[in-house]
Amino acid sequence: MSEERLTKLEMTIAEQEATIQDLSDVVNQQWLEIEKLQNKLKVTHSRIVSLEENLPADTHVEKPPHY
Repeated sequence: MSEERLTKLEMTIAEQEATIQDLSDVVNQQWLEIEKLQNKLKVTHSRIVSLEENLPADTHVEKPPHY
């Protein structure tokens, strides 16, 4: 194998490794954001349920037709 070809292959591998690392970093950031959003959703859902439970008995909450 020629020196030039070997150098080209090494450069290609280095570029691919950098790309893989960049993609891994993006996936990790997205996963952290998903976890934050899931936690916010849980808190919001709990709050809605609590508010619905504390409504006066004579209050009728009609759900929209798409439920």
